[in-house]
Amino acid sequence: MALDQSFVGRSYPPTDPYEVGREKIREFAEAVGDTNPVYTDPEAAKALGHADVIAPPTFVFAITFKAAGQVVQDPQLGLDYSRVVHGDQKFTYTRPVRAGDRLTVTSTIENIKSMAGNDILDIRGEVHDEAGEHVVTAWTKLVARAADDEAPAEGQA
Repeated sequence: MALDQSFVGRSYPPTDPYEVGREKIREFAEAVGDTNPVYTDPEAAKALGHADVIAPPTFVFAITFKAAGQVVQDPQLGLDYSRVVHGDQKFTYTRPVRAGDRLTVTSTIENIKSMAGNDILDIRGEVHDEAGEHVVTAWTKLVARAADDEAPAEGQA
């Protein structure tokens, strides 16, 4: 069943602040195999003009994807999350995420379309620090695969 187009443009309340910790940044950098010392060594970060360690560019996915949960769990939207796969992710930064940041995310449904029986949902997450300054915008594309009985017949896609 196609998602309701009237949800395009709907924004959800900002999340509670997420406090970015040095250890979380270090763990993330290690998990993705990024050995850049700016992610783990405060002195290396300071040498590059940062007040503390900064996070790898994809670190913010963890908090923006969690924030997108407000959209996914909206019962009025009617998204069957058991059929969802992650389609794409992109980020546009104003500044790096830093240890000590307290970040909130406001999620907005930017687009909904149907293609070959699948629903494609684009969610924009605006990330701000506790001073209200923009840090990064993240776009998440989710694809809700058509149920087997809803998929178009072969040759009708």
